[in-house]
Amino acid sequence: MKKKICIIGAGIGGLTAGALLIQKGYLVDIFEKETTVGGRAVSIGMSSQTIDSYKQLLNRFNTFIAFSEPPLEEIFAKKMFEEYTLDLGFHMIGGGIIQKLKNIIMDYYQNITIYESRLFEQKNNHFGYFVTTIDKLSMLPNILRLLLSGEKTMKELDLISITETIKKYGKGKMKNVLEVNPRLISTINNLDLISTGEVFRTQKDMKLRGVNYPKDGVLKISQTIAAYIEKNGGKIHLNSPVTKIIINNKRAEGVILNDKKYFYDSIVSNILVQKLFTIADEHQFPDEYVTMIKGLEGTGSLCAYYSLKKIDQRLLGKTFIFIERDLGVDGNDAAGMIDFISAKAETGLSAPSQYLVQAYVICTPKEARDKNILNKLKKALDKNLERIIPDFHSQLQWAIYPATWHLDGVAKTIDNIKPDIQTPVENLYMIGDCVKAPGIGINCAINSAQIIQKIIPISD
Repeated sequence: MKKKICIIGAGIGGLTAGALLIQKGYLVDIFEKETTVGGRAVSIGMSSQTIDSYKQLLNRFNTFIAFSEPPLEEIFAKKMFEEYTLDLGFHMIGGGIIQKLKNIIMDYYQNITIYESRLFEQKNNHFGYFVTTIDKLSMLPNILRLLLSGEKTMKELDLISITETIKKYGKGKMKNVLEVNPRLISTINNLDLISTGEVFRTQKDMKLRGVNYPKDGVLKISQTIAAYIEKNGGKIHLNSPVTKIIINNKRAEGVILNDKKYFYDSIVSNILVQKLFTIADEHQFPDEYVTMIKGLEGTGSLCAYYSLKKIDQRLLGKTFIFIERDLGVDGNDAAGMIDFISAKAETGLSAPSQYLVQAYVICTPKEARDKNILNKLKKALDKNLERIIPDFHSQLQWAIYPATWHLDGVAKTIDNIKPDIQTPVENLYMIGDCVKAPGIGINCAINSAQIIQKIIPISD
């Protein structure tokens, strides 16, 4: 008889795990509290939103609109969001994960169109590649030395900060790369806290590629995986919040929904790890584990969506990275990204003959709640967009700035170690961007699902 597995949360991690465990012969039930799949990687059709429904949706995902031009009330009153699709915040997919998606959902992948971009930067009066071929050749010996290191060396580098690595390898362009890339990879500005091992482990997983974004929004990926799951016998239950994980004698046995018990051979949680004990009895776990989980910090960011009437066609499809100095944030400098993939008409994200530009700058969860710091970050975003489009203010139709204080579930830092997928409770696992797996965000979530496929035994 096939074993039954329950997955709590239909984010990309939970859906990917569901697809992979179906392939191993499990009967899979996925329970999702929201009315749609995708979790925090959700795309929102703005035509159907009211100002209240939009604010409520953002609030459920630890996000609020810090600034808008014109006021948000006016944007909704004048229906300026009509025909736009926006994500909760800024989403891009690191290179390397796309091939994994193809392998997981096979023929279903043909329903996804991916746009890929290399990284650019503003260079005085023109723009060019962030890392040129000449730069790569000059940096190659040091990059290869780090990227080709085995896992034993990577684990040793886990305790070495990027600050220390810059002192050793940071000469010429390599210094600039080591100041910017680790920030973008970890979504943390403070280089003293970023692990060298984790950065280069992630770079290996990304295969040194650029960034990707799917047509019709990042939700398209979750919807496609969900279609694969349901076609292959799995069940996805929307608007079905799990209120409790049934644990007896440190062994997970099932879940409770609407006061009804459902029993399973294994339980996989894809919710934020910090919320685990809202549905699981913490007394079933070691005290030190509970303290560790509750103390884990996430990451934050200030995003921006700009709707422009006109744009230089050479910018379409390009992604720019920047570092803004002396902002007074944690780490002093802040890194960010301005993306023009979303400005391409083919992505289907903006109204006809209009251009959607998405951007973000990194901050801590605490900074994402501080209006004074957010104002500095907003100015940094606008300033860097102005470097690329000097007249962007005259082309601006509207702009909103969503601040997120829980962007990545757990910040990957030297002293904020992500927990293992296997919990101390038998048959209870955690996946998503909160656990030990290569990469951040979507990459980490998908990688965690691949790991759990190997951990859980093959079903009978």
